[in-house]
Amino acid sequence: MEGEPSPAPARLSVLERALSVVTEVHAGEGVTAVLLTAALFLLLMAYYIIKPVREALILQHPAGAEYKSWLGAAIAVLLLLLVPAYSRLADRLPRNRLVGAVTLFFASHLVLFYFAATWPGLSQSLWLSLVFFVWVGIFNMMLVAQLWAFANDIYDPERGKRLFAIIGLGASVGSIAGGAIKTALSSVFDLFQMLLVSAVALVGVAWITQVVHRRETLAARRPGAAAPAPPTMARTGAFALVARHRYLALIAAFSLVFTIVNTNGEYILGKLIKAAADPLVQAGAMDGAGLRDFIDGRYNLFFTWTNTLSFLLQLLVVSRLVERAGFGPAFFVMPVIALLDGAAVAIVPALAVVFVGKIAENSTDYSLNNTLRQMLWLPTSREMKYKAKQAVDTFFVRMGDVASAAWVVVGASAFGLGVRGFALTNVVLVVLWLVLAAAIVREQRRLPSSAPEAPAP
Repeated sequence: MEGEPSPAPARLSVLERALSVVTEVHAGEGVTAVLLTAALFLLLMAYYIIKPVREALILQHPAGAEYKSWLGAAIAVLLLLLVPAYSRLADRLPRNRLVGAVTLFFASHLVLFYFAATWPGLSQSLWLSLVFFVWVGIFNMMLVAQLWAFANDIYDPERGKRLFAIIGLGASVGSIAGGAIKTALSSVFDLFQMLLVSAVALVGVAWITQVVHRRETLAARRPGAAAPAPPTMARTGAFALVARHRYLALIAAFSLVFTIVNTNGEYILGKLIKAAADPLVQAGAMDGAGLRDFIDGRYNLFFTWTNTLSFLLQLLVVSRLVERAGFGPAFFVMPVIALLDGAAVAIVPALAVVFVGKIAENSTDYSLNNTLRQMLWLPTSREMKYKAKQAVDTFFVRMGDVASAAWVVVGASAFGLGVRGFALTNVVLVVLWLVLAAAIVREQRRLPSSAPEAPAP
């Protein structure tokens, strides 16, 4: 009634006041944000426990660094089958069952790989190394894309732009925890038993998503709450969605170029780490197991430094930079760092330069750039979030790996390019990256605040 005082705003809980250190949090938002953060924490922890295992298995072979580049083609081919299958599954299942079932499906594979790796003599097998590398590439991209699609589905654009900085902390802390847990348990569990630890973490991810779904479904039914999104989606394919929408097509192209730059850098890093170990192997000071441990140790150190810096950036910089500078300027930070990294390696192609440059590049990618990339999907429809995002974050990213592998073959074999040549390639590609970033920012500003729906087939 007129003249009556307006109700007092709800007070923040202790949890929400603590989260306000990272970004602005409103009353009632804390628990769901923390649960999503925990799910991303467990997922990235699982990945960084098994990632050094993947590197040790593939790089124990003489052409390991080249295999890493070439296997991107195998992953891309498989994703041509898996992404449409995932889209059909998304058409039939509600989001909680979709996310839970796919997560547990991948968790079961880790148990199978453990038994395969402990079979006598099989740990040295090239085939096991190749299959496991391909599987990790699919597992990492599909589950991370799915969990962020789930978060995009939970939040509207206004809440997502505020709270994604908190959820991104789960990735940063989980990445650090993966390396720390692997180091702490290395005296108890061997290299392959850590796969079972990752499987348990994935079970935790599946359980948390069910809890979040129930909480948000109940919240949507309360009086005054916004109407929940429809539970079903149109039967439009993932790749068709990308082709029909300019905004999605630009994100796909950006993901392709960004991945080529990143994979070229990973190839350079792997090549120089392997080169540092070769003299020890040739001198007889290191056998096959010692080579795996040497490579595993170098990558574990690299991941530890990268993930620690990523956490600090996510905690102290990301939300403040986006709030004060805006999405557009923040979106250009990562390519500028990649440009400086490529130029530095082209001038001084040494392991120390690559090591430091990739730490700076990857830590910014895992914190600021990753958060901004997820925000790109906030103004899209539910169908785009689950289907098109899966296509972009998996197939188009892996096609970047394929393009990088092709350039490794052509550049190294046909033109005899070394580290400096691949670094100069990255400099050129980053310029294209900057052009695509500008186009994405312009297109995003044209989008309506509500989620656009895909046109009818």
